[in-house]
Amino acid sequence: MRAVSDEDLRVDVHLGPEDFRAALEADVRSGLASTPKSIPPVWFYDEVGSALFEDITSLAEYYPTRAERALLEEHAPAIATIARADTLVELGAGACAKTRVLLDAMVGAGELERYLPFDVSDEFLREAAGELRADYPGIDIHAVVGDFHRHLDRIPRKGRRLIAFLGGTIGNFTPEERRRFYFDLNTTMDPGDHLLLGTDLVKDTARIVAAYDDAAGVTAAFNRNVLTVLNRELDADFDPAAFDHVATWNAEEAWIEMRLRARSPQRVHVRALDLAVEFDGGEDLLTEISAKFTADGLSAELEAADFVLDGVWGAGDGEFLLTVAHPYC
Repeated sequence: MRAVSDEDLRVDVHLGPEDFRAALEADVRSGLASTPKSIPPVWFYDEVGSALFEDITSLAEYYPTRAERALLEEHAPAIATIARADTLVELGAGACAKTRVLLDAMVGAGELERYLPFDVSDEFLREAAGELRADYPGIDIHAVVGDFHRHLDRIPRKGRRLIAFLGGTIGNFTPEERRRFYFDLNTTMDPGDHLLLGTDLVKDTARIVAAYDDAAGVTAAFNRNVLTVLNRELDADFDPAAFDHVATWNAEEAWIEMRLRARSPQRVHVRALDLAVEFDGGEDLLTEISAKFTADGLSAELEAADFVLDGVWGAGDGEFLLTVAHPYC
């Protein structure tokens, strides 16, 4: 771990260049040998990918960000009252755009002392945290660069924490990955800590698919950018323009799937891994799943992971859900 100090902004880096490289190589070797071929969505988020995702959140088709923000604006004071936290931890913080709603509510409750944003993108996180530091000069900001599949136990256990995992990101996990995540998170939480979880709900299929296949093509650019990451980091020769962006609804699993579909047969070389990969015409590379939930199903998952629900707030049209829970002690 490297601790980097920039004036009063502290950044703990648990995903350094060597870790990044080893994880990327392992994921690519495994994913390109699997059926279907796949790449984990964590590799979307280089600096370009992170910026593209922030653009996605402002698109007309992408309802989750607006729905979640509306819920936060309405219920953040109640959430702050339940948690009585002096520390806000945000997993997958990104640009920290919705963070201010929670920070303001916690400041208003007279509790907030520190903010710990956690994300995989070092420079993007550092920039966003620096902007918050300027706007909240009385708050201790301690950023953590890491992967929430591996580094949850590296998040400082300071104070009474509200751990926010927003944006529906939990939907990127398979059911087994969610069970592991809840267990791992639970074991890092102390009495008095709370979890705030944002989840997208099952709804009209056409509305869901449109959110992942916008008319302007921003999501398509975001999806193809993962190939640019592989080209740059592993000396691969993917032609991003030779793959179509595809978003489909998997009704059996209740999740959206983002794929890159080869337009024609092609042979791709990943030189850093001494790997050659054949794609048939029409063959897919799975890049992301995004599960959608029901309120009852989510409650059952959390309770099975030894969490106790403290509050649940849903949009009136059933689009999104905010849930606060604490570990059973």
